[in-house]
Amino acid sequence: MRYVLSLLGLLWAVSGLAGPHPFNVHDLLATKRVGAPVMSPDGRHVLFSVKTVDETSNASDSDLWVLELATGDVRQLTHTPRGEGNYQWAGDSEVVFSRDRNIWKQPLQGDKAQKIFTAPVDIETFRLAPDGRHVLFSARVHVDCPSLDCTAKRNEATKQRAASGRLYDRLFVRHWDTWEDGKRSHLWYASLDGSEARDLMAGLDADVPAPPFGGSEDYRFSPDGKSVFFSAKVAGKEEAWSTNFDIYRVDLEDTLAKPLNLTADNAAWDAQPVPGPKGQYLYYLAMRVPGYESDRFRLMRLDLSSGKREEVVPEWDRSVASFAVSDDGSALLATALDRGQRKLFHIDLATGKRRVLQSKGKVGAFALHGSTVVFAHNTFSSPTELYRQSILRGKARQLTYFNQPLMAQVQMGDYEQFRFRGWNDEWVYGYVFKPVGFRKKRHYPVALLIHGGPQGSFYNQFHYRWNPQIFAAAGYVTVIVDFHGSTGYGQAFTDSIQGDWGGKPLEDLQKAMAHVKRKYPFADTENSCALGASYGGYMINWIAGQWPAAFKCLVNHDGVFDNRMMYYATEELWFPEREHLGPYHDFVREHEKHNPVNYVKRWRTPMLVIQGGRDYRIPESQALGTFTALQRQGIESRFLYFPDENHWVLKPANTVLWHDTVLAWLNRFLGSGKGK
Repeated sequence: MRYVLSLLGLLWAVSGLAGPHPFNVHDLLATKRVGAPVMSPDGRHVLFSVKTVDETSNASDSDLWVLELATGDVRQLTHTPRGEGNYQWAGDSEVVFSRDRNIWKQPLQGDKAQKIFTAPVDIETFRLAPDGRHVLFSARVHVDCPSLDCTAKRNEATKQRAASGRLYDRLFVRHWDTWEDGKRSHLWYASLDGSEARDLMAGLDADVPAPPFGGSEDYRFSPDGKSVFFSAKVAGKEEAWSTNFDIYRVDLEDTLAKPLNLTADNAAWDAQPVPGPKGQYLYYLAMRVPGYESDRFRLMRLDLSSGKREEVVPEWDRSVASFAVSDDGSALLATALDRGQRKLFHIDLATGKRRVLQSKGKVGAFALHGSTVVFAHNTFSSPTELYRQSILRGKARQLTYFNQPLMAQVQMGDYEQFRFRGWNDEWVYGYVFKPVGFRKKRHYPVALLIHGGPQGSFYNQFHYRWNPQIFAAAGYVTVIVDFHGSTGYGQAFTDSIQGDWGGKPLEDLQKAMAHVKRKYPFADTENSCALGASYGGYMINWIAGQWPAAFKCLVNHDGVFDNRMMYYATEELWFPEREHLGPYHDFVREHEKHNPVNYVKRWRTPMLVIQGGRDYRIPESQALGTFTALQRQGIESRFLYFPDENHWVLKPANTVLWHDTVLAWLNRFLGSGKGK
């Protein structure tokens, strides 16, 4: 397969039928999205998904593929018009996956799947039990229902009800992009023979996985299959301002057993429980600061017999994103952001010694078997493919080449990482991208992209929403900066933005542009636009009032306009309360200190405002307020509204419209982007 793809890419390049062209949004959408690898129990095969999207119909398709490690052969396993979810192995020669209410099994040598389990409600996520005869799955249910059938009947009754009103007596009322409907995601344990499913969370007013981004990493079987561990937040009416997730264990052999809280002493976030191979230890991630979602996730080890708890590498000042335990229990593999890269680390549990296995780009999901790790990897200039590497020695070797034909036909900008002295003379990192077709003696307009979070990072990854190569290909010197508050540079650097949203980050951005002007003479910083989303959108509004002469145009996507109404209209209250030191009604001065709405009289820079109608994190009233302030003062402005999008733009056709509108706005004020 890989050789066929390589030859096809070469033939396309030589033939010149399409000819290399600057990377654009259509190329972005045409990439094949390679999913998480899962290794077979014998370590011979890797199961993964490949997703494609259609920008004209907004449809997507995801099929399963299997790779044989010994030969490198890759072949498609499923050919359905719908996606297969939560895929995993059932022994060495069969795979299982879910779709809607069903779980299916399919042999490696065969093209027909067999339905092995059906639930009366949709299955969200699942894990096959170690014995292969039971299944653990999550489903949204009414918590007072004793069975799945009860929830199914109540769902049908709700559909038949004439009245549409919903009555709430607590927060959340809505979350991310969904209005709450009174149901919870609970874990259910059932035999594949169809016997009655058991709610392992009966009586718990909590979700597993936790919306909106939780998955099957939130729960695990013990190695012997007799227990289940899961992470859940039981916060009652404090749910909207609490981050107190705990790790629970439930005994599967005792049908009357209730979940036991193993981390009740920690009032902050405990996540991703992973039992060791022998069942003696439970590894998990833990924060220390309550009410703060961007505290450092520390690797923890709990002795299940003695109750002794310890941090595995306490001196490591990085927040772990994901991890796995080696087969013999002697080491951990973990991913973490580190200075603009998401790296893969090997951690020796006896000594705590760390070493980097993969240092560049983004390491996503990975699977470990013996001394072999297979991982998903991408960079600014290359979409995700799978790679193989020994954890003992050697370099990574590419296994899949799904995007090689496409990438052979596009031109991308060269890029490099830079650093400069920012606030308090501390080092701040960023990247600069040269425009496609770069000529040394020309001067090019600049696009400054500002990341969201603010505890986030514009690190080295292939991004489907804010891809800097799109702007470089359009002819702009593209600059991205990890200002104070960003992740991957130590917890103190991340924490430094609290109470200072408009201070340190703005100074960093100003010094970044000055640095770019000095170091990169081809960058015409006097002919520039700034763009940002979420906190980046907040910063656009802040720049409009504090640095109005710096840019010829601005682009604000789902940005905060008024800190006061943002606090009272958003859903996750722990976020603004931590950032501005408490609730608005008790900390008015702190919330108003860097409130963009107070400086609209200084605005004069043309601004494009973009908003999703289903964004409940930063509601549409914030964008409407921004646009009203611009229009009422006669400032050139446009408003692009997506009624069916949330905090992100996800539908392919909307993605095309977004890019066309944004690039047209830049071209209007900066020129064609070809340099001069």
